[in-house]
Amino acid sequence: MQNFILHTPTKILFGKDQIAELGQQIPADARILITYGGGSVKKNGVLDQVHAALQGRSVSEFGGIEPNPTFETLMKAVDVVRAEKIDFLLAVGGGSVVDGTKFIAAAADYSASPDAWHIMQTVGSEITRAVPMGCVLTLPATGSESNSGAVITRKSSGDKQHFFSPLVQPQFAVLDPQVTYSLPPRQIANGVVDAFVHTLEQYLTYPVDAKVQDRFAEGLLLTLLEDGPRALAEPENYAVRANVMWSATMALNGLIGAGVPQDWATHMLGHELTAMHGLDHAQTLAIVLPSLLREKKAQKRDKLLQYAERVWGLRDGDDDQRIDAAIAATAEFFEKMGVPTRMADYQLDGSSIPALLEKLREHGMTALGEHQDITLEVSERIYQAAR
Repeated sequence: MQNFILHTPTKILFGKDQIAELGQQIPADARILITYGGGSVKKNGVLDQVHAALQGRSVSEFGGIEPNPTFETLMKAVDVVRAEKIDFLLAVGGGSVVDGTKFIAAAADYSASPDAWHIMQTVGSEITRAVPMGCVLTLPATGSESNSGAVITRKSSGDKQHFFSPLVQPQFAVLDPQVTYSLPPRQIANGVVDAFVHTLEQYLTYPVDAKVQDRFAEGLLLTLLEDGPRALAEPENYAVRANVMWSATMALNGLIGAGVPQDWATHMLGHELTAMHGLDHAQTLAIVLPSLLREKKAQKRDKLLQYAERVWGLRDGDDDQRIDAAIAATAEFFEKMGVPTRMADYQLDGSSIPALLEKLREHGMTALGEHQDITLEVSERIYQAAR
């Protein structure tokens, strides 16, 4: 096991009706800005619950944060924070709203550059302060509710980039599985796939004898395999939704990635597909991952064999047969969840691959993966195989 430092300071309020506890988590004199997305939190009553919990407080709202939140929209929220002297941000929504709110928190008083996009260009390394924030999660997927990372899109340049800072880690996250009952199947499916791939990015690398992290990761994968399809079939099964929600949080709160090598090339290649073609984040992961695993079979051999046996129960055939079967089973699971795994399924013919590679080059993504051996040439083969 590799050396690591693990600090997971986000307070989790998990379970039924925990939104009512919001008032205990935010200073009584705070000037609060609630951020949210397209308005589903109004329709399903979540926003009403939030306001009820914050009755008597100074509360403003900013809505309209998109899936794959855009710099252009978020800077409008930054203007609100500055004008109204907001000193606490409350994200109410899924990972995109939480990611966007992290950017707002960092950009509101950013001094390293007059252009706040500089945050993305420096991967957050020059953030020195941020507005405190918490969140009420409505869509389990990204794990953003309890980590320090975010991904932001700039429409004007077609860029989708990530940043990290401990200063934007949510102070608390409210996770009530009941609020996920009304989510459309596409969002549930995307969330399950996203959490599954997050886990694999930290698990399918090479062995470092990190037994605890491996078995935590395998437990998350098995839970998602078991309850992901049930979440679609039984939308108001509280136990199922609770297990999916907690799996998504645990997949990217730092625990399973502590002391182990990590990959993340699937995400980097996927981000470019989203930025260029507007695909859902999880859709791009489903496109890229199977092809990437086939391309990197030799380098990931030991962990792929472990994955085949422990997660998929594959014990028959030779090593290559078991690895191929595990990769095929992974793609089949995504398809079962309703998330197709080929570019052609999204009416993409591969003609944009040269442009995708140029964006990877522009963003410095020329040596990806746990071994830093996924060059642009390798990325091209992965994209081509995913057509």
